[in-house]
Amino acid sequence: MENKSHAMAAGLFVVVVACLLAGLALWLTRDRNQYVLYEMSTKDAISGLQPQATVRYKGVSVGKVTRIGFDAQNSGNVLIRIAVDSDAPISPQTTYAQLGYQGVTGIAHIQLDDSDAKQEVLAEGPSGLQRLPMRSSPLTVLADQSMLIMGRVNEATRRINELLDTENQEHFRQALADIAGAAKGVNRLTENLNHTLSDRLEPAMAQLPGLTEDARRSMQAMVKAGDEAGQLAKDMRGLTERLQKSGGALDQLEHGSQSLAFAADRLGRSTLPTVSQAAGDVSRAARSMGQAASGITNNPQSLIFGDGQMRPGPGEPGFVPPAASR
Repeated sequence: MENKSHAMAAGLFVVVVACLLAGLALWLTRDRNQYVLYEMSTKDAISGLQPQATVRYKGVSVGKVTRIGFDAQNSGNVLIRIAVDSDAPISPQTTYAQLGYQGVTGIAHIQLDDSDAKQEVLAEGPSGLQRLPMRSSPLTVLADQSMLIMGRVNEATRRINELLDTENQEHFRQALADIAGAAKGVNRLTENLNHTLSDRLEPAMAQLPGLTEDARRSMQAMVKAGDEAGQLAKDMRGLTERLQKSGGALDQLEHGSQSLAFAADRLGRSTLPTVSQAAGDVSRAARSMGQAASGITNNPQSLIFGDGQMRPGPGEPGFVPPAASR
């Protein structure tokens, strides 16, 4: 009877200790944070993602994956539901989701980040939760591009094989031989150039000091000529200033021109009309004298008998004797 009581006490003690440990574990693992639920729908594979996987915002843990299933609205899409800490700065206008992978283990998590520009806000799903856009991960993009990359690699390999066929190899061999011949020609040209420099350039270099001295003298002569030209320009500028100053030769020439113009104007207005009238009178007098001289030449008797008509005398044609008086 006493052994049974000890066994019962030990059993009760174990049960009480187990309950205390369970309560302590629950108390230690309790989560007092408030979470906001979001959903994402994607057509890409989500290999390595499991429920309770971490949700990170810019690398900081802000929640976890609560459910993974299929999207009833979009056939073939995977629906992911996450719980995010309410203090995380998540905005459906800028925040998007991607699959992230930790190291080389292949364990996936949800990576949240913000885009540079505002994005279209997705409508809520049948569950009434706000949906966030989900972009393809870099590994998914790389997998999608792998076939294209392999096709291009195959194309490049084919072209390399065509480039290295037997005919082209012969062309390459001939090109290499031509390059070798060109290199020999360059070597010969270099040797000839060295000989030319040694035989002709060195004597010319020996004459350089004399040429330099001649050039220096020429420069000095040019500088002197420039100084003289400058002095001449200065003298010309002084002469120009003297000619242009008030009362100078240009002013006097201008006054003389004005006086001459005034005299010409006065001559044209007063003297020339008078001279023209006198010339007209002289011309008329000359014509009158000419007419008088012509009349005297034709009829000299006009000086004695006047300018009247003379009757013909005896013996002259047209003479009529006068009638006899009774």
